[in-house]
Amino acid sequence: MNNRELGRWQEHKHIGDYGWGIILCVIILCCIGMWAVYYACLHDLKVIDPVRTTMMQCLWYLVGALIATTMLHLSEKQLMQWAPIGYSIGMLLLILLLVFYSREYYVQTGAKSWFAIGTLTFQPVEVMKPLYILMMGRLIVQDQQWGPHNNFNADWRLTRRLVIYTFPIIVALKIINDFGTTLVFLTIFIGMLIVSPCRFSFLWRVLLVAGSIGVVLILLATSSTGQSLLSHIGFKLYQFDRINTWLNPSNGVSDQSYQLWQSMRAVGVGGLTGNGVTHNAVYVPVRESDMIFSVVGETTGFIGCSVLLIVYMYLFYLIFRSAFASRRRFYVYVSTGVAVMLAFHMFENIGMTIGLLPLTGIPLPFVSQGGSAIIGDFMGVGLVLATQYPNVRSIFSVPRIFH
Repeated sequence: MNNRELGRWQEHKHIGDYGWGIILCVIILCCIGMWAVYYACLHDLKVIDPVRTTMMQCLWYLVGALIATTMLHLSEKQLMQWAPIGYSIGMLLLILLLVFYSREYYVQTGAKSWFAIGTLTFQPVEVMKPLYILMMGRLIVQDQQWGPHNNFNADWRLTRRLVIYTFPIIVALKIINDFGTTLVFLTIFIGMLIVSPCRFSFLWRVLLVAGSIGVVLILLATSSTGQSLLSHIGFKLYQFDRINTWLNPSNGVSDQSYQLWQSMRAVGVGGLTGNGVTHNAVYVPVRESDMIFSVVGETTGFIGCSVLLIVYMYLFYLIFRSAFASRRRFYVYVSTGVAVMLAFHMFENIGMTIGLLPLTGIPLPFVSQGGSAIIGDFMGVGLVLATQYPNVRSIFSVPRIFH
């Protein structure tokens, strides 16, 4: 075995270690999710069967794991070839939502984000997220065939191509009134642009413009005059209600104010070590999905919340470490997009649960109830593992390099 083969073996060994760590983190989060969903349904005022709901959650985990396992059979070349097909299917589903959205969920949430067939619902935008990441990775890799980025035109050429594929998604999300998911896609866009070949002198200008627009929108959204102005460019009343609820949850009279205030109470009463699973729960509406973190805070306290955050941080660390250890550009881009997606979901969900961020309906990865979100999360992890390993066998064993 020469030095080159030894280097490849060591690189593959580290990637394999990271991959098993990623799988372990996902298993831990799924176990936490099943317990939290059961507890939330058990103490819900509505007539919800906690056993049935938990079994459905488990079923979605199995479906997601099956999809992720199937993706392990796809090579990097296949993923790049099929990225436009996946992107096109995702866009088609978003377009179909404009007509075939669930009227019931639209009345409840103000968004046209769900298909509904009987009691079964599907949110295609959750599946679109990993498909979008895959397409962005393909575009960045393809751009490098035109040479290095040593001037503004090269940086703008790549950025323009990424914007062309991002803009239709943003428009579709605007039409279906899903502003929270719009923030997810914009964050993924920025994250993947940062690790792209674009020069720092170009990136800081882009980030400055994006940050300035964000600050202006925040200032407008948090003032009555600004809200009146934003209402003329398409923002909805329920979105302003969420902002006002975030600013003053204790004085609000809407259902969202009550939901946020109860969630903050639940996390607060947990204290350092939590009240355990036998304590009378604080009622939080829609706790099993959007406010699932309040279950962790109430039952396990600050210690349990810290453990959950450590698992997430370790998962993100493993994704980034394995990405850069692979030394493959496509994998770095895709893994960065997945890590940014999962991290934004985590920070936004936890932030809105404890009142640090406005309510957006963003799920907690692998923990919140919901089949669409779980499938999207597993597709993201499947992409990480698929681009990490040349074939399925190499996950479980070191490749044969001895002669």
